Amino acid sequence: MFEQIKHNMENISGIEIYPILSLLIFFFFFVFLGLWVFTYKKEKIKEMSQIPLEEGNSLISKDI
Repeated sequence: MFEQIKHNMENISGIEIYPILSLLIFFFFFVFLGLWVFTYKKEKIKEMSQIPLEEGNSLISKDI
């Protein structure tokens, strides 16, 4: 089955750019995400990590 797909892909001109583009998109996305995580303020991370532990801020769901 893969041979049929490979044969059809070989006949399309300019298709070799798509794997390169997809690799670059994913690479830059994860680099950006890593930079964002490492530059995020430590105080904000600590504040958000305490939200589930605070009393009085419980979520009340209403069953309809």
